[in-house]
Amino acid sequence: MLDLRPILLVNGILLALLGLAMLLPAVADLTVNHADAKVFLAAAAITLFVGVSLALTNWGHAGNLNVQQAFILTTSAWVFAPAFAALPFMFCELGLDYTDAFFEAMSGLTTTGSTVVTGLDTAPPGILLWRALLQWLGGIGIIVMAIAVLPMLQVGGMQLFRLESSEASEKILPRATEIAGSIAVVYVGFSLLCVVSYWAAGMSIFEAIIHAMTTISTGGFSTSDQSIGIFDSMAIDYITVIFMIVGSLPFVLYFHLLRGKPSLVFRDSQVQWFLVISFILVMVMTFYQTLSGINGIWQALRFASFSVISVISGTGYATLDYGAWGPFAVLAFFFTMFIGGCAGSASCGIKIFRFQIIYSASWQQIRKMVHPHGVFSPKYNGRLISSDVISSVMSFFFLYILCFTVLSIALSALGLDTLTALSAVSATISNVGPGLGNVVGPEGTYTSLPDAAKWLLSLAMLLGRLELFTVLVLFAPGFWRA
Repeated sequence: MLDLRPILLVNGILLALLGLAMLLPAVADLTVNHADAKVFLAAAAITLFVGVSLALTNWGHAGNLNVQQAFILTTSAWVFAPAFAALPFMFCELGLDYTDAFFEAMSGLTTTGSTVVTGLDTAPPGILLWRALLQWLGGIGIIVMAIAVLPMLQVGGMQLFRLESSEASEKILPRATEIAGSIAVVYVGFSLLCVVSYWAAGMSIFEAIIHAMTTISTGGFSTSDQSIGIFDSMAIDYITVIFMIVGSLPFVLYFHLLRGKPSLVFRDSQVQWFLVISFILVMVMTFYQTLSGINGIWQALRFASFSVISVISGTGYATLDYGAWGPFAVLAFFFTMFIGGCAGSASCGIKIFRFQIIYSASWQQIRKMVHPHGVFSPKYNGRLISSDVISSVMSFFFLYILCFTVLSIALSALGLDTLTALSAVSATISNVGPGLGNVVGPEGTYTSLPDAAKWLLSLAMLLGRLELFTVLVLFAPGFWRA
């Protein structure tokens, strides 16, 4: 019989930590005597009560998680957390209903960056800090999950990145705890460096803290409705580009930097592919702007670099509406949304390594057709790729396209126009944030969408962030009989 006690214990601990995090925006509002401080204190009390109750009533039953429990824990954690993180959005001066509040919280914790909030320029500091905290906490949670949990669960080819040879699933929780500590050091270090860089470039210290948290987590929430564009600073734009790239690379590789082996980072084929693809896209969009007479060469390079890296990393910051560059730009950015960053990063999307595996397997098949008697083996990072990894990646691609198609049709059935439906789903299932067009584009929000659409898009964020299989496996009847 399924033992839920370890699952409830971990969820209780996570909710308790979330409740403690709510005290920070409460302090921020208290410093300016804003009434929302009481909202955060009340939300913190509720969340702490539920979290501590769950933890105490299940204390001593942590045990060793099996695979079935690990799947349930992973999904339940990413559902319960936004359910309680939504409380401040409901009761603060924004006055969101629960649908909008849950959408905003889910967008924050999954580091998607889609928003239903307007008037950020005049919003109290507490709510701005809470949005950023959600993305910052979600970012480190995603990294730990991608490094310690998903490889053990063999989700979508992630078994390639297993950090130990042992197959024992009971090591999932202790291993995740061990890795979290190491990752936290690197994550906090880059966050502080980003704060200093933004502050030196002209942001206030509060703005620097908020944007550092949402840059390193590739989240994209800002302190202004105009996003990074409000600063109109080339220095800030390029600092943002650098740290969006930092957040998109595998955090495990940063340990090599700490050990004085930086060359190992750039020898990783995943990193090479990400940087090359990003460079090509930046050059294409730069020359497209220049040849179309939209911008001069240096301005075109600045806006292309920022927009391309923002979209491919899934950060979702904006300095302008790149959709206004014309149909070619719209189509190019639409497909860029799906690419994503590297496995083991805070980034999103399909992930670079899956494109590498599909390319390697496809090239092997072509060579086999030319030389029927030849023996060809697909490789990744110089290692042979097993058939189960290729099968997992192919299955992931199929499910990704299937989920994207079903959700897009569902949004169209709710009355959304084609561009809005397609780009909203691609932006949320890829955890990018802004879509395309006038409604959900870089200069728009998701506020005007019907409630049913917001719940569907919240599901898309969850599916994309948890690599599809982690959620969909719960709907398989055989899973509950295991």
